[in-house]
Amino acid sequence: MSMMSEFREFAVKGNVMDLAVGIVIGAAFGKIVNSLVNDVIMPPIGLLLGRVDFKALAIVLKEGPDPATTVALKYGNFIQTVVEFLIVAWAVFMMVKVMNRLRRQAEKPASAA
Repeated sequence: MSMMSEFREFAVKGNVMDLAVGIVIGAAFGKIVNSLVNDVIMPPIGLLLGRVDFKALAIVLKEGPDPATTVALKYGNFIQTVVEFLIVAWAVFMMVKVMNRLRRQAEKPASAA
């Protein structure tokens, strides 16, 4: 089997389309989680911590003549990214948990027969 025919078989089976759909859905889900964290979760947390804007939290290592040339460790952005990751990881965990439960329920009648 040639490389081209093997690739054609792979692409025609639907694997490529499934992958493309997964990537598009994943990108959209990432935007939703990003908005959830930035617009819904972090503002109340910042308010509870004394009106802290997490995006503004940084340690300036070297001042520059303009903000673009200032060197800073933006640990506030890092905190927000960690919160986003935890939300995505939790959502994926819950999805896998539901899928495993459905798979076990589908296997029970088959094994009983």
